[in-house]
Amino acid sequence: MHIKTVLNKCHKFKSFVYEQVEFVDKSETLIEVKVVARANAKAVCSDCGESASLYDRLGVRRFEFIPLWGYRVFFVYIMRRVNCPSCGVTVERVPWGSGKRELTTTYMQFLAHWGRKLSWQEVAETFRTSWPKVFCAVEYMVEWGLKERELSGITAIGIDEVSWSKGHKYLTLVYQIDSHCTRLLWIGRERTVETLSSFFHFLGESRSQSLRYICSDMWKPYLRVIAEKAGQAIHILDRFHIVAMVNKALDEVRAEEHRQMQKDGHEPLLTKSRWCLLKRKENLTERQETKLKDLLRYNLRSVRAYLLKEDFNGFWEYVSAKWAGVFLDRWCTRVMRSRIAPLKKVAGTIRRHRGLILNWFKAKKSFSSGIVEGLNNKVKVTTRKSYGFRTYKCAEIALYHVLGKLPEPKMTHSFR
Repeated sequence: MHIKTVLNKCHKFKSFVYEQVEFVDKSETLIEVKVVARANAKAVCSDCGESASLYDRLGVRRFEFIPLWGYRVFFVYIMRRVNCPSCGVTVERVPWGSGKRELTTTYMQFLAHWGRKLSWQEVAETFRTSWPKVFCAVEYMVEWGLKERELSGITAIGIDEVSWSKGHKYLTLVYQIDSHCTRLLWIGRERTVETLSSFFHFLGESRSQSLRYICSDMWKPYLRVIAEKAGQAIHILDRFHIVAMVNKALDEVRAEEHRQMQKDGHEPLLTKSRWCLLKRKENLTERQETKLKDLLRYNLRSVRAYLLKEDFNGFWEYVSAKWAGVFLDRWCTRVMRSRIAPLKKVAGTIRRHRGLILNWFKAKKSFSSGIVEGLNNKVKVTTRKSYGFRTYKCAEIALYHVLGKLPEPKMTHSFR
């Protein structure tokens, strides 16, 4: 079977033919496929896409195609210029390439597909190309997907920030978290008022007013912008961060009391007790359960803080927002009377954001930032797989590519 036969079977173009296929020995052995236009086929203007008369011919261009049996493959074609009535003299549009890119569209889609599974450097080494070419392939697919994606029907979003580089450099990430679609919608630099305002400007006023649920943490710039741009939506504060805030306060109490007991020469009861106090009961090991039972026999501030933390877990079991609010008020009152400073600080924060926390029950527990945290883990995996990103542009392209669920151009044959 000839290579031309294979190409005509899986990658045929209407107005062009594969004239000749040959091995070429340069710095390495390559396969070159000479492509020519059919005699009766008109060239197409690259700007408007309409047929136009021939103006002249340019030099030979080479477009890299998917490697075959370890050999790099190139399409060789003499580009034509056309005299378009609407656009003037322009270079023709060819179906296998895009603009001045050196890779065929099919090869870019092929590399981008593998770029989701492997690091870009591994893709480059596997398919005998370079990292910049893999990046350009992914960039092309992301840009095409962002233009073609559908943004209607978005009713629930989650907003969070992640650190992407050293020096406290953050990205603001906005996800769609509807039941029918979970994806990355938008990425912005830093975590400021201006950043999130840019997202709502991108989304548009009508789509912003269609939002019904928004999940976020307690970062003040986010709260301010959400209230201003999408005040009609039920704003749900992140359960994950609230629980983490309570646990952090408990850990501060334990660490401070442990240092004080050492300083006063008392028995170090709190040694190796951190995870006994922070873990959920069902996740404790046998040794940790024994340690916890011993600690509960003492009237320590850490023990009182632990009991308050465990009591707070019952808050999430309520169904009614009204009775959950009653429980929350009583819990905060007990904490304020406990004279445990770190927990009192947490209770004050909870009181200030009481309404937003209770929105979780008004939303029937259907939405939470647990989905967002799961997506954030994928962000961390993507960053770790790439050993970090040097530029914001690179991070943006990689995250849209992995998490954006972007549409892709249709191919006549799947090369995956």
